Amino acid sequence: MIQPAQKDDVLLADVAHTDVGDGFALWWLGQSGFLLQCRAGSVLFDPYLSDSLRRKYAGTDRPHDRMTAIGVDPARLDFIDVVTSSHAHTDHLDAETLLPLFQANANLQLLIPEAARAATAERLGIAPDGPIGLDDGQRVELAALEFCGVAAAHETIDRDEQGRCKYLGYVVRFGRWSIYHAGDTIPYDGMIERLRPMNVDVALLPINGRAPERGVPGNLTGEEAAELAHAIGARLAIPCHYDMFRFNTATPAPFVAACRRLGQPHRVLQCGEKWKSQSG
Repeated sequence: MIQPAQKDDVLLADVAHTDVGDGFALWWLGQSGFLLQCRAGSVLFDPYLSDSLRRKYAGTDRPHDRMTAIGVDPARLDFIDVVTSSHAHTDHLDAETLLPLFQANANLQLLIPEAARAATAERLGIAPDGPIGLDDGQRVELAALEFCGVAAAHETIDRDEQGRCKYLGYVVRFGRWSIYHAGDTIPYDGMIERLRPMNVDVALLPINGRAPERGVPGNLTGEEAAELAHAIGARLAIPCHYDMFRFNTATPAPFVAACRRLGQPHRVLQCGEKWKSQSG
């Protein structure tokens, strides 16, 4: 099993002792999970910090055994202001991760696609009006950070009966900074034009690709992720959504090769590793 670069006490100590100044720091927590720390607040993007999917799919033709060990018990993350879910798939909306987070953070705010409200309430056993819902193009301010919903195509732009997107990415803005967490998506018409004006500093992009034989919706390939980051003018691209489940993973090598070809700044993190911006 892949061991995180930092985990448990070491990871928590790194978070506690990192001075973000006027900038920010990101830790990759595996799959699409990232911890963002900045002066405006602490955000967890799409955390999957349990082994619930292994149990759910045990004995099936799609085993979800972890490739990477859990980096931290979510009950120990008692400093989180906002946690996001980009859509209702369990590796992005996990009750065994989110319920301990709620217990550890009395004022925690959960940001979801509005189209996933009923599914979220049922899975977590919470009141339907508890989470904050967004749709494509909508904005909300939480903990002094601005979140904007951006349509995601996983593998199509699916909408509910009211026309609301079931899959979202989020652009988070604070101070002069802008971070794009893509959720699960492939490229679609108008995506670049939508994202380019948002002046993205860091794009967090899935790279596991898509293959019909996997039996699950797919994502950007590594090359597509590099091309998207380059096309929207992202100042840095960080890959994610790999090294979690063997049946649905990829190597970051094609992403790195494409970034080098395009001159796209990039960073490949180990689970538990930090990337820190420059202040100012």
